[in-house]
Amino acid sequence: MVTTVNTSDEIEQMFQPYNFELFRDMRPFLEEYWATSFAIVLIYLLLIFVGQNYMKSRKGFNLQRPLILWSFCLAVFSIFGTLRMWGYMGTLLLRGSPKQTICFSSFINSPIIQFWSFLFVLSKVVELGDTAFIILRKRPLIFVHWYHHSTVLVYSSFGYKNKVAAGGWFMTMNFGVHAIMYTYYTLKAAKVKSPRWFPMLVTSLQILQMFIGATVGILAYIWRQEKGCHTTEEHFFWSFILYATYFVLFAKFFHQNYIIPKIKAKTKSQ
Repeated sequence: MVTTVNTSDEIEQMFQPYNFELFRDMRPFLEEYWATSFAIVLIYLLLIFVGQNYMKSRKGFNLQRPLILWSFCLAVFSIFGTLRMWGYMGTLLLRGSPKQTICFSSFINSPIIQFWSFLFVLSKVVELGDTAFIILRKRPLIFVHWYHHSTVLVYSSFGYKNKVAAGGWFMTMNFGVHAIMYTYYTLKAAKVKSPRWFPMLVTSLQILQMFIGATVGILAYIWRQEKGCHTTEEHFFWSFILYATYFVLFAKFFHQNYIIPKIKAKTKSQ
């Protein structure tokens, strides 16, 4: 444990926070009101039902410019989050060990981690706005979209409240995937032609994220008996359930959108 603390202190010296990252720690506030995430999700699901019924007999809105701005802002936010989180977690992984980033939570006291984890949890509320654009533009709203948005919000709040060390990788990977995903959404909204493999790459990274996330959860569970390892059986259970369902849903989405069309196109050409 002494080595873990020393490594964290060493990285603090190497990876200095910017002035804006020295923000007042909002953890006590979010820990106290974390259960509000359930109410937010219920309101979110209710608004989906109300919004779809409202738009049923109406023509979809043309929200191209707002959508470009929305996706661009989330892309920029995710890129900054990716650079800071991957920089910190990558350094911690190289200077320390995988166990230190998965099991021991001493690094969560870093101003960088505190700042970006706070914004990360709040961003899960903001990202619910993605659904509003789908409904108002009368685009198909698939199950994996609203299921993923709502459960990630609750899971992020739960992990933040319990200071789960493995949540550091969940946040880091999510930032990375979203940086690419919202960049693609920005280009798509602006009707800029992107490579055919771009959307396939996004879904592939989402699937990979679920696989790595499940692996991280399993390792945390294996190492849970070690002194100072901060994880619980409850966290392992819920993380594994969510990662498993995400993996199945995104794999199914990948198959339906990228594999089946190729097979059909090949069959027609023959």
